[in-house]
Amino acid sequence: MKQEIKDRIGQIRKGIVPRGYKKTKIGIIPQDWDIKVLGELLTKIIGGGTPRRKNPEYYNGSIPWATVKDLTNENYKTETIEYISEIGLENSSAKIVDAKNFIISTRMGLGRGFINKVDMAINQDLKGLYPDKSKLDVVFLMYWYKSQKKRIENLGAGSTVKGIDLNTLRSLNVFNPTLEEQQKIANILSTWDRAIELKESLIKEKEEQKKGLMEKLFEGVKSFSKVGNLIKESKIVEKEPSIEKLLTVRLHLEGVFHRTLRGNETVGATRLYRRNAGQFIYGKQNFHNGAFGIVPDQLDGYLSSSDIPTFDFNKHRVNPLYFFYYWSRKDKYKKLENFTAGTGSKRLNPTEFYNISMGLPTLEEQQHIAKILSTADKEIELLKQEVEQLKEQKKGLMQLLLTGIVRVKEGEDSEEKSIL
Repeated sequence: MKQEIKDRIGQIRKGIVPRGYKKTKIGIIPQDWDIKVLGELLTKIIGGGTPRRKNPEYYNGSIPWATVKDLTNENYKTETIEYISEIGLENSSAKIVDAKNFIISTRMGLGRGFINKVDMAINQDLKGLYPDKSKLDVVFLMYWYKSQKKRIENLGAGSTVKGIDLNTLRSLNVFNPTLEEQQKIANILSTWDRAIELKESLIKEKEEQKKGLMEKLFEGVKSFSKVGNLIKESKIVEKEPSIEKLLTVRLHLEGVFHRTLRGNETVGATRLYRRNAGQFIYGKQNFHNGAFGIVPDQLDGYLSSSDIPTFDFNKHRVNPLYFFYYWSRKDKYKKLENFTAGTGSKRLNPTEFYNISMGLPTLEEQQHIAKILSTADKEIELLKQEVEQLKEQKKGLMQLLLTGIVRVKEGEDSEEKSIL
């Protein structure tokens, strides 16, 4: 980051007004910026409605119909989860928001929104904001609004479902640079988003390649062994459990080797068991979607209840990573679901697991397969870390640009290249 920008940030944090800036009731901003209320920058706000659910003719038509369920992290949308028909639109209070406007929620999901790239109907929980195009760029509006998420959530009222009324929405103060600068800011942030999207697409591509690779590596395995010959449950009881360790587990359990584990880790549990790094582990309660993994070094010695059974490997017969990857395939962990039992919460008991057979080539072949797949995983993990870094950098840049701490100079659309 340029030293002059660092100095400017330091001055503003101390309440010192840098040269070229002015102090306002909502903060220090560039001298040539204005403060407007959102209502002054919009031509209209429209609401929506829901066609009667009991009439099937009103649904599954050709009109995209947005609800709170469509408020994901995407900035633009062309499709929705549900669609309604022309007759459904005509016989309800649902309204069409013309393409290239900004759709937000005023009830649930506050602070979220997207630009509709096509004409789109909305339900009563959403609003369509139409910016005055002579004053407000719709992409700038979208980035500004998302940057205000916490503020908007705090303005929400309601004991259970938080909502924001239209008067509160219209009265939101907005830092308002010139339209040209708004567009330049929007272009810069859009460039970062495209870079993030490309990286995320690459991750999906790598994950698909890994799936194909797994199937290829495991096909043709002709030797088999029962699981009970390869793993053995560890039942080391902790007599005086550490509450601190329990709480750590509760916070970090999802980090256990690639798959989310589900189970109970409660301070009031009568018997708690110590889990060690390198052990195989799975969530016995409500077992689904391959909720298992290998305990990493950072969770060595943690405690859990019996709902998360843990096993030691017979390393003379099975490579731990090979074992994990073998059961990571969807068809394999779906197979395990067939062995779950229980009237309410389905459980995969270790005794049932032990009796299931799995493909088992020589230890040398297992190690070879595990090495190839772990290399693919490391590559995917590095890409995910890069995405998170890009998101953090964009978040910081967004704050600097939308408050005017960093200015986009005339004729420049890429000052971000030199400030981070």
